[in-house]
Amino acid sequence: MREKSYDTGTDLQEKAVLVSLVTPEIKRGTGDPEHSLQELIQLAETAGVEVLTTMVQNKEARDTKWFIGKGKVEELRAIAEELGATTAIFDQDLSGAQVRNLEESLDLKIVDRTQLILDIFAQRAKTREGIIQVELAQLSYLLPRLSGHGKNLSRLGGGIGTRGPGESKLETDRRHIRGRISDLKAQLEEVVRHRKLYRQRRKKSGAIQVALVGYTNAGKSTLLRELTNADVYVENQLFATLDPTSRILELPNGREVILTDTVGFIQNLPHDLIAAFRATLEEVNEADLVLHVVDSSSPMREEQMAVVDRILEELGASGKPTITLFNKKDLYEGDMRQMLRGTSGDSILINAYDPGDQETLRQHIQDKLTGDTITFVLPANRGDLIALAYRSGEVVGQEVDDDNGSLRLKVLVSRQQYEMNGYRLRPFIQV
Repeated sequence: MREKSYDTGTDLQEKAVLVSLVTPEIKRGTGDPEHSLQELIQLAETAGVEVLTTMVQNKEARDTKWFIGKGKVEELRAIAEELGATTAIFDQDLSGAQVRNLEESLDLKIVDRTQLILDIFAQRAKTREGIIQVELAQLSYLLPRLSGHGKNLSRLGGGIGTRGPGESKLETDRRHIRGRISDLKAQLEEVVRHRKLYRQRRKKSGAIQVALVGYTNAGKSTLLRELTNADVYVENQLFATLDPTSRILELPNGREVILTDTVGFIQNLPHDLIAAFRATLEEVNEADLVLHVVDSSSPMREEQMAVVDRILEELGASGKPTITLFNKKDLYEGDMRQMLRGTSGDSILINAYDPGDQETLRQHIQDKLTGDTITFVLPANRGDLIALAYRSGEVVGQEVDDDNGSLRLKVLVSRQQYEMNGYRLRPFIQV
């Protein structure tokens, strides 16, 4: 069945027909097939592909040889010839044998959803860590499919505008690729080691970290830029930013926290990618507070929130103190109060560009991080403990006792910081 046509009006390198197979099994695993296909269109356009048309086949089960039915393959060939397509992009994952069979029958480049996402990540990776993680994910994806590919042995060389390991590495045998994977994992372990050292220094300094998480294109990077004046790339497209960015955010009481933007999540995010980017995504595990940014205008809002919650659970980051930010409130057409009533915990409606909403959010973050007022009686000569008390909260009063050489500090304590560093201060609490 031939569906809608899309014309971007630009002369792009790749011209693609998008193909989706709908079976009872796929519907159970991925949810709404129409939403998934619309997301695939966005992914393709983000990768620089001109989407010519889409095809959908409803079938009881996937074909082991062709994935779609043999008759649908012939229809796809005719449409591709008529429209001048160079690529067929499938909304589900294909085996190596299916890719080979489709390539030989259609004489088209065949790309599946996972490969498309990996290609976008390869285009966007800029830091050394990001590049290592993308290449690791690409090779992990390629290895089990290697024997199934014929003329197009390299899925990496045959992707969408790909950069990455390169053709020469992918024309080697499995042993060489496994060796490269081992090498990349070793490099990544070194990066992880440095990141852990950085985290330890950050904890010792008493720095508070707030992590932005959410579905891709929900507005995380926009929020980071507007709150901190960060020079980050912002665009209305999926995975506009890949490498995490951290900036200092000043709260209303003058205290500073570290605000970190993380990679956006997406439905059916490739497991290889989650595994490869675990070191980066673990920033969420270290966060004292999580800001879950939601596109309130999306018709699939609840499904997108569920995807984020599921991935956070996989990362072991569920249960963190969280504020849900329903962004793009200016585009939301329903009952806002009804939407907020349907959520649990702290949630607020915002427009990332609204200065008033930004100030409300800063106050909300401050309130969430603030605990009780505690009085510490510290030795006046213990500058390290005095500095730690200042870092652990807002000092609202202090008295010097010259008789016994102590300093009495009344501190509005940050819950998270006190949990991490309070053991050093507890012996000095005045009851």
